[in-house]
Amino acid sequence: MIPEPVAELKRRWERETLKKALEKAGERREEFRTLSGIPVERVYLPDTSILEDYGRKLGMPGEYPFTRGVQATMYRGRLWTMRQYAGFSTAEESNRRYRYLLEQGSTGLSVAFDLPTQVGIDSDHELALGEVGKVGVAVDTLADMEELFRGIPLDKVSTSMTINSPAAVLLAMYIAVGEKQGVAPEKLRGTIQNDVLKEYFARGTYIFPPRPSLRIVADIFEYCAERVPRWNTISVSGYHAREAGATAAEEVGFTLADGVCYVETALEAGLELDRFAPRIAFFFAAHTDLFEEVAKFRAARRLWARLMKERFGAKDPRSMMLRFHTQTGGVTLTAQQPDNNVVRVTLQALAAVLGGTQSLHTNSKDEALALPSREAVTLALRTQQIVAHESGVANTVDPLAGSFFVEELTDRIEEEARGILEEIDRMGGMVAAIERGYVQNRIERSAYLYGKSVENKERIVVGVNEFTDPGEKVEMDLFRVSPQVREKQVEKLRAVKARRDGKAVARALEAVRAAAEEDGANLMPPILEAVKAYATIGEICGELRKVFGEYQGG
Repeated sequence: MIPEPVAELKRRWERETLKKALEKAGERREEFRTLSGIPVERVYLPDTSILEDYGRKLGMPGEYPFTRGVQATMYRGRLWTMRQYAGFSTAEESNRRYRYLLEQGSTGLSVAFDLPTQVGIDSDHELALGEVGKVGVAVDTLADMEELFRGIPLDKVSTSMTINSPAAVLLAMYIAVGEKQGVAPEKLRGTIQNDVLKEYFARGTYIFPPRPSLRIVADIFEYCAERVPRWNTISVSGYHAREAGATAAEEVGFTLADGVCYVETALEAGLELDRFAPRIAFFFAAHTDLFEEVAKFRAARRLWARLMKERFGAKDPRSMMLRFHTQTGGVTLTAQQPDNNVVRVTLQALAAVLGGTQSLHTNSKDEALALPSREAVTLALRTQQIVAHESGVANTVDPLAGSFFVEELTDRIEEEARGILEEIDRMGGMVAAIERGYVQNRIERSAYLYGKSVENKERIVVGVNEFTDPGEKVEMDLFRVSPQVREKQVEKLRAVKARRDGKAVARALEAVRAAAEEDGANLMPPILEAVKAYATIGEICGELRKVFGEYQGG
């Protein structure tokens, strides 16, 4: 509610000042909207409900409902983890890039895997032709993971791995590498994405049908709660929904609906909420509409806290904290005038920090054209460092709190996201919503509307539909993956198979299949043993395919 003195002030301003300004020059357009289409008012005024309901709507940093951040001191205590998503070619090549990034001040690693690895097939599979090492690093066996982290002490770094359907296999490999380094599982820190649901509506690198995939997720929750307690067992991803075309509110709604489904799955498996929930992390995109993005992050934090407390009865405050990694928007990068991408990424990084992210990856300016070059990825990292150390935004907690505009946007996005969650609940949950095509259809519609607005120049994209240079020639030294990568990787795979104990591999794979067939058996222990025997990712996933089948889409 707007206080009457302020409302009267606005009425006088409209009569005396605004009217003259509009008659003299007008405004640039009839209606202003955020990137997601939320109407933006000419001016925002104080709302007394913020102060009257301050504890429930905002609270204090580090306290429920965590609108203002999950830590009491936020970046005054420790800066966000600066990760640069990287991985290409062979494990040896990626290892060199990781060590370079750490030398340049990166404070965490973020591993990209190639498409064959993501769908659980080996580099020598016929479907892997042309894809080995192209969009990430090829990992077939534990030998590749050992090389990937050679010279990188796993008790000193935090590692995020973007892997979903075969997440259990890659996590097992990481645990095994740690053991070989003398690092106990309880000392490992990092995150496995492990978010299979979004694969069915936004990304497509699924292997098994949804329900057995959810069983694997629950097995990872249970295993890590016992053996790898500092590991974030899932990174529930809204990023890919946003990349596919979702609005800011849809990104929040679909992501938290996925999170609800994972919590329910774990509870049905008999896990105790406050044992696994504190290790659930999230992953969001940051786009260029700065105020909308800040409001989105704050709304997501508040809505998740309320869901965990009111719906699931969480008692541990850590179970209510929405901790998240952010990546700047890949879909916002343009091949035209690629230097403009540096500006876009800077705005997006600023939005993520103002919104209270715990971890951040900044895209490189050349990623609309190729994998990032060494020079481009260094500039992207420097962008984070400048925001951290020169902008001043890390000096106080939640610096945009109290902005009339930001608080209104926060309420609006939370309200819309909550409506999406309620609609999904009425359908029977997220799996049912995916099977009905509800999520896919909403994202496709939003993507269409955005594309149409760019085509009609209702929304300007600098260098694409306005301020273009017809004679422009993009001259950049682009990074290319050698076409010989697959040959080298297949040779390495053959060498590993030749020297491993074939009988031990066979026994380990049989144990994986037996565990998959047994209700209540946890898959992580047999997968870890198979990994240690140097079974391949294709062989392990092949055993699971025999029991669970393959998802055919639709």
